[in-house]
Amino acid sequence: MWTYLRKRILQSALPLVAVVLGVFVLARLTGDPSKLYLPLNATQQMRDDFATRNGFDKPIWEQMGDYFLGVLRFDFGESLRTGESASTMVLRAFPATLQLAGATMVIAIVVAVIIGSWAALKPNGIADRIVSFFAMVAASVPDFWLAILGIWIFAITLGWLPTSGTDGGISVWVLPIATLMLRPVGVLAQIVRGSMVTVLGQPYVNVARSRGAGQMRIVTHHALRNAAAPALTVAGDLTVSMVNGVVIVETIFGWPGIGKLMIDSILQRDFAVLQAAVLLTALAIFALNIVIDFGYAALDPRVRPSSKAGHGKKATSEKQEVAAHV
Repeated sequence: MWTYLRKRILQSALPLVAVVLGVFVLARLTGDPSKLYLPLNATQQMRDDFATRNGFDKPIWEQMGDYFLGVLRFDFGESLRTGESASTMVLRAFPATLQLAGATMVIAIVVAVIIGSWAALKPNGIADRIVSFFAMVAASVPDFWLAILGIWIFAITLGWLPTSGTDGGISVWVLPIATLMLRPVGVLAQIVRGSMVTVLGQPYVNVARSRGAGQMRIVTHHALRNAAAPALTVAGDLTVSMVNGVVIVETIFGWPGIGKLMIDSILQRDFAVLQAAVLLTALAIFALNIVIDFGYAALDPRVRPSSKAGHGKKATSEKQEVAAHV
């Protein structure tokens, strides 16, 4: 396991560096920050002093080197807007994103397991057709469109829910979670349904039925655990994509998470905060991928890392087959 972990870390190091480098360069293409932080009538001397004070007068390669040296010392710079440590601002915003993504995935998994198992009990029946249609629609609706539609119906027209923010108790969670969970529920319900249909047709399930086991016991005690490995892999991938793609939803609902902080940093050309946010998000996604791999191996011994090349190839091919369902 430890050899596998070291290998995964090394495999992820290069993409991580590439992401940070790309954001560093692209952020500086958004424009000169002095135009936002200095008066319109600022003199050239004032602009030069601003650039020198913040290190923008150096060549970009030198700026990049200074940034990476700072990262090695856990120094991500300071916000141009507030003067606060960039790492402090990012760490303050990140828990809100994790809470939103975590709550969404927990609810999505529970709902998907229930409706997916329900559909699998009678393949091609009415319940199966309803779930399949819902899953297809849910997996196709864009998050931003659903967010705007939810605000228009439930916040503006009916006045039942707040439009944005985090003050207001549990009601402020309803629209963001409902928006984010629709696609995961649709995808996971299909995965659970397919896995359950396969497992429920296995000989050991028929043996359990012949011994008088009820349908609920068969599903919960015999079928669900064996059908969980593909769903876990897809759920992990969906969680990663949710953390990575929550930017738009957080911005629409004014959720004070990492996504909204990124958008604000881009608009305000707050390079240090943007770079710190992207780096922390990339590290979080890397950590989630490691947890997913270990969880998948724990549920299905056939895909555990092995020193044998053939075994490793089998694990890779099985994960690719699961990913193809998404």
